[in-house]
Amino acid sequence: MFVKTSNAFGDITIDNNAIAVVAGFNALECYGVVDLVSKSTKENFGELFKNRSFARGVKIVSVNNHITVDLNVILKYGISITAVADSIKSTVKYSVEKFTGMIVDAVNIKVIGVRV
Repeated sequence: MFVKTSNAFGDITIDNNAIAVVAGFNALECYGVVDLVSKSTKENFGELFKNRSFARGVKIVSVNNHITVDLNVILKYGISITAVADSIKSTVKYSVEKFTGMIVDAVNIKVIGVRV
């Protein structure tokens, strides 16, 4: 899938994987986030033999000029889940909007686990 937008300079097409990498990288930079994981067993098995990707565990859905980001994260034990989730949401929303120039409607976070 691609995200398409237009501005004064012309038409811009951005691959969803590029947006997922930006979102994943910025999510991993937030305090308390240990890792991003994908929900499907097929993707997890495929990751054993490849380099780790920042897009793993990130799903991008785009409708018109609006983007929704879904993240599957593992958090650090002993921290406030709501505080970390709020930090992830604001960081990812800002970075994706700055990268694409489009509106991010929602950043959905699923906490898959907690690691010590």
